[in-house]
Amino acid sequence: MRNFAITLRYDGTDFCGWQRQPGQRSVQETVERAIAAITQEPALRLNGSGRTDAGVHALSQVANFFSQTRLNCSTLLRGVNSQLPPDVAVTCLVEVPQSFDANKDARSKRYRYVVQTGDQPDPFLRRYAWYVRGKLDVAAMQEAARALLGRHDFSAFATSGSERLSTRRTVLAVDLYTVAHCLFIEVEADGFLYNMVRTIVGSLIEVGRGKWPISRLQEVLFRRDRRSAGPTAPPQGLFLLKVRYETDLAMSPWCRALPLTAPSPFSNQQPDQLALLPLLIDVHQPPPPAPSLPES
Repeated sequence: MRNFAITLRYDGTDFCGWQRQPGQRSVQETVERAIAAITQEPALRLNGSGRTDAGVHALSQVANFFSQTRLNCSTLLRGVNSQLPPDVAVTCLVEVPQSFDANKDARSKRYRYVVQTGDQPDPFLRRYAWYVRGKLDVAAMQEAARALLGRHDFSAFATSGSERLSTRRTVLAVDLYTVAHCLFIEVEADGFLYNMVRTIVGSLIEVGRGKWPISRLQEVLFRRDRRSAGPTAPPQGLFLLKVRYETDLAMSPWCRALPLTAPSPFSNQQPDQLALLPLLIDVHQPPPPAPSLPES
């Protein structure tokens, strides 16, 4: 029996989420069926690094599965992608030690949330961003986010469904930066509670709108009461950006060769950091002036 690790990217719009659910279309079951069609192992099961909710996307979800296939990684990767629908693709497939567990071995995860700002919503971003009218004070939001760094009880930022032994998590980074008319909010932590990132984003937006003072997030942490935090941001702006392990799975040659074999569900083949750039930049620039014609 061999253990394989795969990296996936998917457009979560038309999925019920990662986890298989009876009668619904999930990422997990979709990929399991694609792998089983190649390996002829109907009982095959994927072990994901974590769950994403309905409408949430991934640029780099990681999972592992056990198989008795004799196919090499390159052939298996191409075969699985040939069986997948356009909104999900395997971007890396590598054989790993038997002990590797995509969920338990994850050291941290990084999420990106995309907020579109301005006077008018962009219809081309409706599946990939949360539209917030007007301007946001990004500097104030970044200052407020500093309160989240380190190890804290994040129960105030979790909605029902976070039945965990502990609500303490270590946030390693909260970074905000703008790309054209969009704001990227990236959060990295050693683990997340249910809807934790989306609630952090909703709370930061309240600061950016000037409705909350910068000190409010520190107060929310102290109160440990979900009612004191901001709204839960909608799912479509959230992307699982990176899952970190002791060993970088992307160092495999099969992963480095990936753009030749794996189409992107986001309609481009850019590297992860720029995967949404074509969607986020307004390409409707004024046309260059017409060249002057020689006088007759």
